Amino acid sequence: MLKALTTRCSAHAAFGAQLRRHVPAGEPASPLLRVLRGQNRRSPYLFRRFFCSDSTDGSDPVDTAGLEAKRVDSGEEAAESKSSAIVTTVVRPEDCLTVIALPLPHRPLFPGFYMPIYVKDPKLLAALVESRKRQAPYTGAFLIKEEEGTEGSDSEKNVYDLKGKDLLNRLHDVGTLAQITSIQGDQVVLIGHRRLRITEMVSEDPLTVKVDHLKEKSFDKDDDILKATSFEVISTLRDVLKTSPLWRDHAQTYTQHIGDFTYPRVADFGAAISGANKSQCQQVLEELDVHKRLKLTLELVKKEMEISKIQESIAKAIEEKISGEQRRYLLNEQLKAIKKELGLETDDKTALSAKFRERLDPKKEKIPPHVLQVIEEELTKLQLLEASSSEFNVTRNYLDWLTALPWGEYSDENFDVIQAQKILDEDHYGLTDVKERILEFIAVGKLRGTSQGKIICLSGPPGVGKTSIGRSIARALNRKFYRFSVGGLSDVAEIKGHRRTYIGAMPGKMVQCLKSVGTANPLVLIDEIDKLGRGHAGDPASAMLELLDPEQNANFLDHYLDVPIDLSKVLFVCTANVIEMIPNPLLDRMEVISIAGYITDEKMHIARDYLEKTTREACGIKPEQVEVTDSALLALIENYCREAGVRNLQKQIEKIYRKIALQLVRQGGYIEPLFDEVKAESNSVSDGSLIEGAEAESLEGSTDVNESAMEAEIVDSSNKETVEAEKIVEKEAKKVERVLVDSSNLVDFVGKPVFHADRIYEQTPIGVVMGLAWTAMGGSTLYIETSQIEQGEGKGALNLTGQLGDVMKESAQIAHTVARAILLDKDPENLYFANTKVHLHVPAGATPKDGPSAGCTMITSLLSLAMNKPVKKDLAMTGEVTLTRKILPIGGVKEKTIAARRSDVKTIIFPSANRRDFDELAPNVKEGIEVHFVDDYSQIYDLAFDCTDKAQ
Repeated sequence: MLKALTTRCSAHAAFGAQLRRHVPAGEPASPLLRVLRGQNRRSPYLFRRFFCSDSTDGSDPVDTAGLEAKRVDSGEEAAESKSSAIVTTVVRPEDCLTVIALPLPHRPLFPGFYMPIYVKDPKLLAALVESRKRQAPYTGAFLIKEEEGTEGSDSEKNVYDLKGKDLLNRLHDVGTLAQITSIQGDQVVLIGHRRLRITEMVSEDPLTVKVDHLKEKSFDKDDDILKATSFEVISTLRDVLKTSPLWRDHAQTYTQHIGDFTYPRVADFGAAISGANKSQCQQVLEELDVHKRLKLTLELVKKEMEISKIQESIAKAIEEKISGEQRRYLLNEQLKAIKKELGLETDDKTALSAKFRERLDPKKEKIPPHVLQVIEEELTKLQLLEASSSEFNVTRNYLDWLTALPWGEYSDENFDVIQAQKILDEDHYGLTDVKERILEFIAVGKLRGTSQGKIICLSGPPGVGKTSIGRSIARALNRKFYRFSVGGLSDVAEIKGHRRTYIGAMPGKMVQCLKSVGTANPLVLIDEIDKLGRGHAGDPASAMLELLDPEQNANFLDHYLDVPIDLSKVLFVCTANVIEMIPNPLLDRMEVISIAGYITDEKMHIARDYLEKTTREACGIKPEQVEVTDSALLALIENYCREAGVRNLQKQIEKIYRKIALQLVRQGGYIEPLFDEVKAESNSVSDGSLIEGAEAESLEGSTDVNESAMEAEIVDSSNKETVEAEKIVEKEAKKVERVLVDSSNLVDFVGKPVFHADRIYEQTPIGVVMGLAWTAMGGSTLYIETSQIEQGEGKGALNLTGQLGDVMKESAQIAHTVARAILLDKDPENLYFANTKVHLHVPAGATPKDGPSAGCTMITSLLSLAMNKPVKKDLAMTGEVTLTRKILPIGGVKEKTIAARRSDVKTIIFPSANRRDFDELAPNVKEGIEVHFVDDYSQIYDLAFDCTDKAQ
């Protein structure tokens, strides 16, 4: 079938050159051509993908015989005559009433224009070849109608499958009689002659039709409207033709073969070279009224003119942009070349190499040989790479990191234990274990003459100073400090770095740390190590093993650097809230120091010596303007800030000082210049000058003194200064009112108390025993209450309330069983537990509770209820009990002891295994408390009930 060939400019130029050879030298040019000859041939090139042919006009027969004769006369051979654009024919175009129908898929063929097409149907192609051999090389070219829902190649494929009537129905009735100028393979070159209309079908394969030759309707050549329209079309065409040399070739070829432009030819020419779609071009082809055809063509060429203007403006803008960039680039290159010749500047690669070697020279002796070898290889590689390549940037960044690291550079450490102790005490109160461990580290380093890195883990509740002590340790050791948090970290690359092949690759945190601090022995604080995440990018906790292993971190390998780094001199300090959350292999590599929290006395010292001073300076308040009593601080700690740390205590103190600042500003309580400042100012001024802000009386008095000094020769100036200073100090005493914060008005500053006394009973009643519990706040007392629900034979049971956890529920069941056995031992006739339904409750029902350490307390409470005896006054106990009545050790001894002191407990019962923990407590924590250590519950029974019997 058929496929249209969109030819390029070279094809058009070839056709135009071939036809121009036939034009007689003296043939007159048309008016339009004469206009075009004056145009600039260097106009911008414009490519039109819709235009498919050079042009001739077929409205009149072409004198091909004359042209052929002229070619022979000019010395052309017969071989060239076979490639002639228009061959000699015997059959005249007007005699062709039956033609083969050729479908055109893209655009109609106008008279006088060439169109090459591909014929894919072998029968149709054979028929065209046969027709040309019979000296009747004419066919009918008809445009294919558009179908809804089909576009482009889909429409062509559909036409290929059509035959006979189906194909006839898809063709427009009006087409063009086309002369077959050449056939090469399946390519057929046509030139249009005149308009045709299909009347009927003659044969189906190939499609042959009868046609009528159409002529334009008669028109008046002298009609002004027709002339004006034609001139407007020509004027517009002239403007359009300025933009493309190809179109001027079309016009020249068209006029050389057709002659002067007539009104119909002007219309056909304008429509043929326009970029209009095929339906608009078909409309021009079908229009026989010359005036209407000119109007249609005028619309098309006007649109073409607008498109040409837009295209020209776009081309101009882009050309200006490109030329500007090229000019800037050339100037920059010239500037670089000039500077290089003058020695003012080197190229990028040379400058980079010089910069990297400048970094290396001071520490070249300290860099390990294997690292130095890698750096030299990369520098050589850098010189061979193009600066514009991506590998150049990768190598440059790699060298930047390698040369920036502090290879073998260490800071001078402080081995003075006394100085370190002073620095640690300046920043933190308490924390004896941590300070002692750091002093041990310094002492070992002093004896060895050098120090090795260690991995220390500080564990404890929030707000106890784990993170801040790290900075203080670094200051005491005179080491650089670097902190990074691993809380929620889920990517191994954050620790070990990315591979250099990745876009945006970077080294891990440790390499970044070394580059940042500039020394190879910093103190690195790894915060929140118990909150390491685990994601699709690997397990960071496992990656930390190499970093925190003293046997491995001497050759730590970062994925980005890919060379071993010595981290054996680095002191690692990790912080964690719950060490149980740290993986065991990682925990095994760390030395754990527990920070249990601060007792009330320690909090008092911290608040008075650290927090209050810092907060007062931050709020801009002078010490003489405010006084916070010890009772106020004690009430603040006991009733508002019971947690183990001091972070909330700091917030409450800041709240107090903010309210004080607001109160001072509202009352105008700012401080006037101090006495010394006033005295210095009075000495610097003349005897008669006055201090700003003095009372009216002092102004008058000083004026009198000044006048008397002018009258007399001299006045005792020292007496005058003393009087003035005394008056100002009296004024300050009147104006500045000290704000007093006491326990009585503490509520005005921080609101109502958050916590109340843990102690509910002065004397615990029957069935109630005080226990001790560990909480996030540091520890608290916990009451176990039992009560009888109902009694009857065989009704023995136990109900539990108080939001108890699974472990604590099991502990209650064990306590019920042990208490029943003990009661049978002490009083075999007492069947209380067998016949009584008992309810055990732990107050503060909104607080979840769990753990085994309340076992002995539950047994004592049940026995107190069964024997109807209260326990000893001011007694608290804790310990896990087994079914064989053994007392097992518990945790949180310090916190529980502090909670007992807070509740004025005089006697505490601990498991014997916790004696070592209690002995390690500070003396002020143990002071005034009687402690009993027990192995078996029988000892607790004697302490809790026998004393009661003796008292009775």
